[in-house]
Amino acid sequence: MPCGLRLITETDNLFFEDSFVYICTKSLTRMDTLQVIEYIAVASGIIHVFLLTREKIIAWPFGILTVSLYIYIFSVSKLYSDVILHVVYVILNIYGWWNWARRAQTAEHVPISRLSGRETGAWAGLILIGFLLWGYTMQANTDASFPYRDAFTTVASLVAQFLLARKKLENWIIWIIVDVVAITIYGLKGLYPTTGLYIVYLLLSTKGFLDWRRTMRAG
Repeated sequence: MPCGLRLITETDNLFFEDSFVYICTKSLTRMDTLQVIEYIAVASGIIHVFLLTREKIIAWPFGILTVSLYIYIFSVSKLYSDVILHVVYVILNIYGWWNWARRAQTAEHVPISRLSGRETGAWAGLILIGFLLWGYTMQANTDASFPYRDAFTTVASLVAQFLLARKKLENWIIWIIVDVVAITIYGLKGLYPTTGLYIVYLLLSTKGFLDWRRTMRAG
């Protein structure tokens, strides 16, 4: 092989090797950062939901931390409905914290209550119409993964979060359904710590429903 051609080949090989190492290093760094953030969000999320099942006001700061971290996680994973959902979650967590703290300052306990039949129908209708419209919007205008399933978890979660802040027992039923759907989405996206988190959420939501129903009947 001519000397000049050998030099070019060796230079090209070194260039491609360096490029490969650079790309792998950058990908690994981003992956490690994302995983660290995800594990922190998972731990905070478990604490948040557990404290909610115990009706503890301190649950809300953990909720704000959790949803704030997931805004970044879901934006990287192209789950845009979840990004919007978690931005609204920040507001709803602040509202829940304020509502529970306000009652605590006046020594007025926020009672657990149930939705009426009319209210149940209205919220169910809102979830159905909302997720169909939002799913269509995401499918038509973005490269979102699983647009309709993601839209369902978004709309249903917003309703559940609002009902949780109002201490309505049915919030836990909605969360149970949301958790089942979310487990499939995050598992397919390879967000395994988050999938594990939602399995824990499913168990805690079931516990929350049973505990709140027991408290409501006892009161």
